[in-house]
Amino acid sequence: MKTMNNWLVALAVGSALTLTACSDSEQDNKPANDQKVTESQESKAEKPAAEQKEIVVYSSRKEHLIKPFFEQFTKETGIPVVYITDGAAPLISRLKAEGERSPADILMTVDAGNLWQATQEGILQPIDSDVLESNIPESLQDPNNEWYGLTVRARTIVYSKERVNPEELTTYEALGDEQWKGRLCLRTSKKVYNQSLVAMLVARHGEEKAQEIVEGWVGNLATDPFSNDTKVMNAIEAGACDVGVVNTYYFGRLEKENPDIPLALFWPNQETSGVHVNISGAGITKHSSNVANATKLLEWLSSAEAQQMYAGHNMEYPANPEIKPVPEVEAWGSFKADDMNLSKAGELQPQAVKVMDRAGYK
Repeated sequence: MKTMNNWLVALAVGSALTLTACSDSEQDNKPANDQKVTESQESKAEKPAAEQKEIVVYSSRKEHLIKPFFEQFTKETGIPVVYITDGAAPLISRLKAEGERSPADILMTVDAGNLWQATQEGILQPIDSDVLESNIPESLQDPNNEWYGLTVRARTIVYSKERVNPEELTTYEALGDEQWKGRLCLRTSKKVYNQSLVAMLVARHGEEKAQEIVEGWVGNLATDPFSNDTKVMNAIEAGACDVGVVNTYYFGRLEKENPDIPLALFWPNQETSGVHVNISGAGITKHSSNVANATKLLEWLSSAEAQQMYAGHNMEYPANPEIKPVPEVEAWGSFKADDMNLSKAGELQPQAVKVMDRAGYK
């Protein structure tokens, strides 16, 4: 059993704990939920290898989205999982500050941009797993195997069924055309989801062309950008605008609350690059002393059983292409997804932020 003193020593390293958590709806905005971690890295190392079972997860996903999976994994394997939740940025800073003393075995977060950032900070390690290689497509994993996608969400176009003919819609780029003047709503550029979308536009078109595209969006805005995707859809429903860009699971949640909502999804870029998709995913921390069991957990999360659970819990698409989405998600229709490796969403994020800045996208 770890002692609280050892845990407090680990927490005391650096100033990472003073950082403010990210305000994403999938991330826990409360202070780090530390009470579930009861054993420090130091005391784990003193145990015989056969007894080093407990897996410690740092997660930016909310507790209700991860707890059922960890409980099921423990039920099937006997390996306990403990976790804390906080925003992605504080968790990454915390892992850097804790260094070798960190109790964490796994970092779990949303958006490939955050996972890419973790690789740049040197807090993850390559994972050797034929299971993960087999279950997760190459475009949804780090080129150096330091993280793997576990769920997929499409960031796509949503439109008013009352005021828009879907035949008018074509691509993300075309949302800057004259016909959408005063009819477009967007979420703020400060959120990582839009930064990753623009980063992929930079990857496809280069900075100059990407800036033209974003300038077109800004010129067509019906109102100032919103703080989240749900508010974008509420504005479309209320008639403030006609089209927007949202993550699919937000639409799924709204549709679940109101099956008659007069909105629908459109899959853009089907003749070109495909729909922009992103992930939630995870990697094994650099200083994990429990790599074998951490790998087992990630492999289990990529399995048919866990992938089906993921799809049902949060209206997301399975990262494992062999698993079908739940019927409610499947009803939105099939689409061609952009197959460019998502590491580009992180690698080109600094350029994307500059592009949005220069284009006046707030």
